[in-house]
This record gives sequence, C-alpha cells and structure tokens, in this order.
Amino acid sequence: MSSNTIISLAMLKVNMDQGNDYLDYLRPFILQVLTDYDSSEPISDDTISRRIGEQFGLEIPRRVIQSVLSRFATIEYIRRVDGIYWITEGLPDPQLGPKRAEALRHINDVVHGLMEFSQAKTGSPIFGEVNAVNAICSFLAEFNISCLSAYLRGSAIPTIKGSHRTDVVLISDFVQDLRLNDPARFESFLILLQGHMLANALMCPDLRNLSNDFQDVTFYLDTPLLIQRMGCEGEAKRSAARELVSLVKKLKGKVAAFSHSRDELQNVLRRSADFLESPHGRGGIVFEARKNGTTKSDLLLLAAMIDEKLNEAGIVLEDTPRYVESFQIDQAVFEQVLENEVKYYYNPRAKDYDVNSVRSIYVIREDNAASNLEGSRAIFVTSNAGFAKAAWDYGQKYESSRDVSSVITDFSLANIAWLKSPMEAPDLPTAQLLAFSYAALQPSSELLTKFLLEIEKLEAEGAINERALQVLRSDSSLVYSELMHLTLGEDAALTVKTPKDVYDRASQEIRKEESERLALEQRAHEETQEALDTEKTRRKQLVSRIRQQSRRNANGWAWVFSGTVIFLLLVGFLRQFLDRPNSPLSWVFAGGLIVYGLLSLGSSVTGANVVNIHACVRNWLLRWYLRKDAERFGIDLKELSVDM
Repeated sequence: MSSNTIISLAMLKVNMDQGNDYLDYLRPFILQVLTDYDSSEPISDDTISRRIGEQFGLEIPRRVIQSVLSRFATIEYIRRVDGIYWITEGLPDPQLGPKRAEALRHINDVVHGLMEFSQAKTGSPIFGEVNAVNAICSFLAEFNISCLSAYLRGSAIPTIKGSHRTDVVLISDFVQDLRLNDPARFESFLILLQGHMLANALMCPDLRNLSNDFQDVTFYLDTPLLIQRMGCEGEAKRSAARELVSLVKKLKGKVAAFSHSRDELQNVLRRSADFLESPHGRGGIVFEARKNGTTKSDLLLLAAMIDEKLNEAGIVLEDTPRYVESFQIDQAVFEQVLENEVKYYYNPRAKDYDVNSVRSIYVIREDNAASNLEGSRAIFVTSNAGFAKAAWDYGQKYESSRDVSSVITDFSLANIAWLKSPMEAPDLPTAQLLAFSYAALQPSSELLTKFLLEIEKLEAEGAINERALQVLRSDSSLVYSELMHLTLGEDAALTVKTPKDVYDRASQEIRKEESERLALEQRAHEETQEALDTEKTRRKQLVSRIRQQSRRNANGWAWVFSGTVIFLLLVGFLRQFLDRPNSPLSWVFAGGLIVYGLLSLGSSVTGANVVNIHACVRNWLLRWYLRKDAERFGIDLKELSVDM
C-alpha cells in the first residue's frame, strides 16, 4: 500500500474516533459558500454545487451536498422551514480565502526556492512552477511519512541516494539544505507537506484502482427519475439525475429501465400533454412546461421519442421479467405494506407499476441473498422514500432482501457511489489544491501526532489496502447507519450520528472479503487437486490399457513366429519320407533346415532353445509396442515398465 493511502486511512480513522467521518471534510467548503450566500435567498444545493466548483474546483454531487446541509440543520447552522433551507445568523465563517492565500504564499516560496536551488546546485535545473510542484509531490509520495516524523519528532530527513530518480534525489538534498540553512522556508515546506497529505486524504486518488464495484449490478430507474433525466421537471433535477447515472457508470454499474416503466413514462407524458391547457392540470411536468412555454405537441413528440432519449442518456431498456412462481412476492401483502407508506391519490395505477417493479427485482435476483450492494445483482432506484421504506420492511421477510433492499432511493445511491469514488477536481492546479486543502482541513499538532501514531500502527499491521480506505469512507457516514440499510432518503434519517461500532463493521467487511477470497482460493485448490487426481486416474487407466494391449500383441506375434518355425521344422521332417527334390516342399524344407541350423547355432553359443527364443521374441515385441504407444500418447517409457 502506498504511503498516501496509509496517511489517508490513518487520518480518516483518527477523525472517526473523534466522531467525524469523510463528509466532514466537506464542511469548510460548503460553509464558505454559505457565508458568501445572500441570506434572503433560500439555499439551493444546485447553487452550492456550482459555486464550490467555481471557488474550489471541486465536483460534489447535489445529493451529497444535501447530506451535509441536513447535518448543518441539526446543529442550527441553517434552518429548515417547509422543506426549504435558510441561513441563520450564527453561521460561522471558515475564512478560507485568507487562509488559502497564506498557504499558497508558503507553497510558492518553497517552489521558487527549489528552482533557485536546482539552478545553483545541479546541471539539470527545474524550470517552471508546475514542474517544481510536480517534483516535490513525487518526492512526498514516497517520503511524506518520513518527513512528517521528522517534523513532529525531530528525526532526520531521509537522505536519498542510489536508484531513485534524479528529481527525487534533488528534492531530498533541497529539504536537507532548508532544514540546515533556511528555517523560515523549511517551515513553509512543512505547510506544503501538510497540504499534500490533506489533499490526498480529501481527493483519495488511490480509489481509482477500485472503480468496478458495481460491475455486476443493474440499477433500474423509477419513472419519476426517468422524467427528471429527460428534463421534464427542470434543469436542476435533470442535472441531479445525470449526476446519478454518471456516478453509477463510473463504478462500472449498468443503468436500465423496465419496459413497464417506459410504458408508464409514456402514459404520464401523454396525460400531461392532455392536461397542459386545463385548469385542473397539475404536476411537475405541467408546471415546468407552462413555465418554459412547452406545448402539447412538444410533450407528445417527446412521448414518441422515449426510446431514443433514454438511449442518449445511457439508460438501457429491458423487458420486464416474466412471472416466475418460485421467485414471486406476495403481492397482496406488499400492496398493504406499500399503502401504509405511500398514498396514490392522484394516480392509482402507479401502485401497480411499483408492485411490478419490486416483483421484477425478486425475479432477477432469484435466490441471491447478497450482504452488500455490490453483490445484489439488481436494485430498483426511486425518488420516493416511502416506497423504499415499504420495500425494506417487506424485504425483511425474505432472505434475498434482508440485508440489501430491493429498492433504494436515488439520494442514498448517489451518496454511496460518490463515497466509493475519488473526488474530482479536473481543472484545479496542484498548488491551488494543496493550498485550499491546508486552509480547509489544517490539523493541530496534537492531531498530526495522532495521525502519525495511527500511521505507524497501520504500517505494523501491513495488511491494510485501498479497499480498507474505501470501506471506512463509504461505510462510515451514510450507507448503513444513517440510511437504514440503503433504503431511506429522508432528511430525518440523516440526523442519526455514526455509531462507534463502525470500525467493527468495516473490519468485519474486510475480514469477510478476506475469508471469501481464501475460500475461493481453497475451492480453486481443491478443484485443481481433484482435476489432478482425475488426470492421474485417467493416466493410470491409460497405462494399464497400453500394457495389456501391448502384451496381447506381443504374445500373439511371438506365437506366429514360433508357429512358423515349428511348421518349417515339421515340413523338413516330412521331406525325409517324400523324395521329391523338385517339388515346392523342397524349398520349404530348405528354409526349415536354415532356421533349424540357426537355432542350433544359437543353442550351441548361448544355450538358448526354442522356448527361450519364443520368450525373447515376445519380449522384444513387447518393448517395441510399449515404445510406440509411449510416443503416441506422450507417456514416459518408465511409466510403462512391465514384468518381462
């Protein structure tokens, strides 16, 4: 595991021990935007997301911002009235502007010092601030822990020699020189060091290696989300839905819609078109259409082009699964549970679509009883928290949905997906990233000491990796504690503090993954051993068959040879009584005499007789057949050894 990952994990663990989690890293940035906000205007997550991008270069989804805002409401930084957030008078000002400017001054001082040092001390000077910053970051990527230890404990800065890159050796010499000859600039370097640590903890770039968490999961969007993604309820909701699809696909998940949801979407659009000019017309589509001047024909045309629009949005249309008796839910029971949470006053048919959606998820999952979202195979995503809660309550009766509900809110999914991925800051210069990370997250010396102790503990354990960072980051704030096992998206659910047993749960998750990995390895080993045993058995059987067949062939042809010799001898004996020198039998007799003479000669030299010669011929033939079959089947001749 890289030192950056160790530091990020250590910082997260220490902060969690103090009752905080990864979402608390975002507090200063959102507070700064709120401080600059017009207090007479209602707070908009869309506006905050856009301003964070403008001021800090960070891309934070709107639903993640909603999570932080709901926390602010519980500590009265903001107040909520009729579902709308407003700024309170006691909102603290994090003053990130001046802090960032001061941190950037220190960073630039170090950068310029490095360029001067490289020109004076080496034949390969560093030109340009960007190159200098990149060189420093390359050095810190390997030696930030050593530098932190030197800062807190006064230990030696590592002297780099040997096989390291030239720029890394140069930075090492530069830092040594600062410590000995330029204490003020060395203090600036320590600020840059902290900025580098904090930026990595904030951005978590190592999580890019874990970008396939949802590769085996299909997320089916509810009709209201499809409406939002098509822009029928305004640009803000379209952007939020687009973010959701992007976050899921970033983790290699598949986004789809059932054919019955597509039919419902088409019906809703056509019905909205019919009610557009009616005084009784209501609903988000009608209100947005009236505001934008969208006509009836526009909505009808959109209804006719649903397939093309969904395809452009990256949403795959799939046929609703057929009814499968063994995987069906008790629809009457679920409808009752659903009616306790959701009121279908204006559109009773929507209940049938919702029931069909949950039924379809159970069919797709079959008997899959996943313990986490990544292994659930299929999830239905809705913007209706009541619908999600009903599915969760009902799912407690079924093993396949006991841990992971068949339905999850878009709010929950967006937060989960974002927490599993690194934060994005595509257009932000590295120096700026280091500066505002230090300004926003600047830890005390006491906290830095705790970080270092945790780092040393993790290094001693040695088995922690990027997956541990992802588990603690995504499991700590929203996934289980605050969203009731992936189901609820209500703001009320976000007021619950993260329980102290989050480490135990995260550790269990890591241990479970390790156990599953070992079980897979053991199963693979057993399968390999079984395959080897099967191959050994097959080979033994093959060797046995070759031996038996070779014996039969050798014995048969040996008797053919011996019979021929005996026949010739008998013919020669009969010749003594038939005096016909010109007959064909005379030639047979001559052959018999020759063979007999050879056998007699062999007998006089080696003591062999007709019986011994039969055995020699048989053994020679046996060896010939064995050698031939060994070459044919690729078998070592030693395996075919037989008693001659």
